[in-house]
Amino acid sequence: MSRFLSLYGERLLAALATHFVYVSVSVSIAFVIAFLLGTILSRAPKLAGVMIPVMSVFQTIPGIVFIGTLFLYLGMRPITVITALSIYAIFPILKNTYVGLVEVPAQYISAAKGCGMSSMQILTRVEIPLALPSIISGVRISTVYTVSWAVLTAMIGLGGLGELIYAGVNSNNNMLILAGAIPAAFMAVMFSQIIDLVKKLLIPKQIRRDIK
Repeated sequence: MSRFLSLYGERLLAALATHFVYVSVSVSIAFVIAFLLGTILSRAPKLAGVMIPVMSVFQTIPGIVFIGTLFLYLGMRPITVITALSIYAIFPILKNTYVGLVEVPAQYISAAKGCGMSSMQILTRVEIPLALPSIISGVRISTVYTVSWAVLTAMIGLGGLGELIYAGVNSNNNMLILAGAIPAAFMAVMFSQIIDLVKKLLIPKQIRRDIK
């Protein structure tokens, strides 16, 4: 192990940092877009019935095909990776945001209207808090997926943990493959745990109890 770290330690740290940045930035961008779009669609069911199935089509496109296509137009730049990963990360958050908002029990909305709340107040003080468990679950799914999708960035020479995996495959070096695969798995678990912690901090205990 010490020999491996002396040979590949710096390369591993650089790959970890690159992978982390790709995932963090992409999911952050996807969250903003998906949350706003999901909120809008929750107010327009007919539009949602068209847009959500259309957007789900992106999930069926193989990552390597999509990134390769963007590479032709955007070139070998980080923006190519960020754009591809952000688009892939949108749908799970969008769907969960939409579902979470439309499934808020009608009696809560009626009670809020009876208290004289405006539509915006009902959205921000009633609907979004009640939809948070679903929204955060979407963020977790999207983040874990993005950790694995980001491995494909190595195929266009833009680093990440996939660089170690592909280098290991090409050179028949199992240590390099594991050096890329194991940190990627740990990163997925780490992000999942962080999101669970955020969920506990943001969602009141009573709502968590009602969900269970």
